[in-house]
Amino acid sequence: MSEHLAIVTLSVGAFESNCYLICDAGTCVLIDPGADLARIEAELERRGAQPEAIWLTHGHADHVHALAGLLARRPVPVVLHAADATWAFGEANRIPPWYDTPPPRPADLRLAAAGSAPPGLGGEARVIETPGHSPGSVCYHFPERGWLFSGDTLFHGSVGRTDLPGSDPTAMSASLATLAALPPDTRVFPGHGPPTTIDEERRTNAFLRELA
Repeated sequence: MSEHLAIVTLSVGAFESNCYLICDAGTCVLIDPGADLARIEAELERRGAQPEAIWLTHGHADHVHALAGLLARRPVPVVLHAADATWAFGEANRIPPWYDTPPPRPADLRLAAAGSAPPGLGGEARVIETPGHSPGSVCYHFPERGWLFSGDTLFHGSVGRTDLPGSDPTAMSASLATLAALPPDTRVFPGHGPPTTIDEERRTNAFLRELA
């Protein structure tokens, strides 16, 4: 695996979700392809990158809606926690009028579990289970590079909602405590909004300061 991976961020869909492409020498992993299939495909073509896998931080429609279109052309493994796989591909995951019927369950669905290495990028990443925003929310941590793809668990200056079906404020507090214990220079790439660091959030994010 190259020493220098490229991280590309695309803000997609009505809710401006962050879709990430982590690219290396013609291959890449996609994280949370929530919408705007044509933009995602154009970026893959521009970089000459073939996805090795698609990682989902959680199952909400604004993070999965471009999945079917991508898989039709590029059949690769999809990673999602079992607790979200039970509902993410059904009618309960519609968000009208912005997101209609979700994509069907992928044929090659791999279940994320704590400490496991999702396929792709040489197995560098590890799954951190962070329920709260959804029952199966996870983060993808690159411990050697100091990167964390936090989905809708931790944002710059805020955290994910816990008033949705399946959300759990108590679980969210425990998940935030887990993230707050990561090295302070860890770079955080959230599911919405700009990147941040664990140190900045520990100092300025009211939700993490409450934990202290």
